[in-house]
Amino acid sequence: MIEYRIHGRGGQGSVAAAYLLAAAAFEAGFTCQAFPAFGAERRGAPVMAFVRIDEKPITLRSQVRNPDFLIVQDETLLLDPTLTNGLKPGGAMLVNSRKTSDEIAEKFDTRVVAFPATDLAVKIIGKPIPNTALLAAFLALTEHVPQDALAGALRGRFHGATLENNLTLIAEAAGAVEAGAWKETADA
Repeated sequence: MIEYRIHGRGGQGSVAAAYLLAAAAFEAGFTCQAFPAFGAERRGAPVMAFVRIDEKPITLRSQVRNPDFLIVQDETLLLDPTLTNGLKPGGAMLVNSRKTSDEIAEKFDTRVVAFPATDLAVKIIGKPIPNTALLAAFLALTEHVPQDALAGALRGRFHGATLENNLTLIAEAAGAVEAGAWKETADA
């Protein structure tokens, strides 16, 4: 089983990202779970969402305490010293940031890829919502769930120009990172 924890702020689509990742995994034939954890439910408040993906039925029903991967949608959350708590040894973190991966990795004892997902989202969809760009980049890094499964999940949620713009966004985002860089962790 692979476990993911998505950190963001209300309004950035963290919960939607978890559901899209699970839907993509389901499209690819996996068993999956996706669920949020909210504090104060307001725009801008810290939000976490969790995803589990496995080839066999998942019976675990708790929060993800020891994720294999983190997806951080807002770099201001890097100020939280507990952000990487529980991250498994050998795990990795994808961060929505204009900073370099090395700049962020200096503060954390884990592999980091920084990717300016918000900038790309604004350019392509005209909105500062980084979730689909981050998912595409993440799936390219891990190669655990195919990109076409993410496209299928988007087709199940959006239509018209919103769908087309998101399909363009995920294609560009997937090409902006090193494909397969985290494959060994996803395959472990």
